[in-house]
Amino acid sequence: MFVFLGILLVIIVVLFILNTRIVPQAHAYVIERLGTYRTTWQTGFHIAIPIIDRISKRISLKESVADFPPQPVITKDNVTMQIDTVIYMQVTDPKFYMYGVDHPMKAIENLTATTLRNIIGDLELDQTLTSRDTINSKMRIILDEATDPWGIKINRVELKNIMPPTEIQNAMERQMKAERERREKILQAEGEKKSAVLVAEGEKEAMILQAQAEKEAAILQAEADKEAQIRRAEGEAEAILKVQQATAEGIKMVNAAAPSEQVVALKGLEAFERAADGKATKIIVPSQIQGLAGLATSLKALVDEDKTE
Repeated sequence: MFVFLGILLVIIVVLFILNTRIVPQAHAYVIERLGTYRTTWQTGFHIAIPIIDRISKRISLKESVADFPPQPVITKDNVTMQIDTVIYMQVTDPKFYMYGVDHPMKAIENLTATTLRNIIGDLELDQTLTSRDTINSKMRIILDEATDPWGIKINRVELKNIMPPTEIQNAMERQMKAERERREKILQAEGEKKSAVLVAEGEKEAMILQAQAEKEAAILQAEADKEAQIRRAEGEAEAILKVQQATAEGIKMVNAAAPSEQVVALKGLEAFERAADGKATKIIVPSQIQGLAGLATSLKALVDEDKTE
């Protein structure tokens, strides 16, 4: 009896251990009871009823990345190209993910291919190459709505590679080369234009500076000439003033000496003699000097008579 109870206790402990589960972080377990959905175990410690409860699926709740192979698509202008997509998704409802669709990744891949063809079919080649953000946004919205009943949320959709045909790529390379050459010529022309403008501005500034220098030199020369004329005039005025002062002093001295009329006449005669130094051809003799000359002749005659006696 005790042996039976011991064996039974061991069996119970073993079953308890086997049916005890610890769900890790960012995971969920779908539990079925007798083949029917029972519950979803979230993170933590859980015990299942032996034989009756079964862990149907272990699901990761972390964001996952699905890289789908290139898909052939045709643009609006009938250009066939290969485009591969990358989808970032996350399981939000383990029950819907488990029972919503069979092979959810395959379903998402097919849905991505058809959605991509529909969107690219409305765009031309140039629009396809330059509208990646628009295409990504449209695809994310459409896929998120379609996968919501499957318990999946589409966070992001990216066009990884867009591969046009070889001849299109060659034409695009030639176009880009021509565009680069055009930009190079434009930049070169702009550089030459700027250089010419700078040279012209430099010459203009040099001419302005030269004109300013010449103007300043002319102003300085005029000021110097003006100063010289002023000093020359001041010198002449000072000389005239000194002559007048000397004349005035002479007259003053003569007046102080009170000379007689004869002395004045003799001084006038001496001045007349200096004036008539042989260079003059016509001399006007004042009447006073004429009388004085007659007096001098009379005096000379008297002196000569005295010498004769």
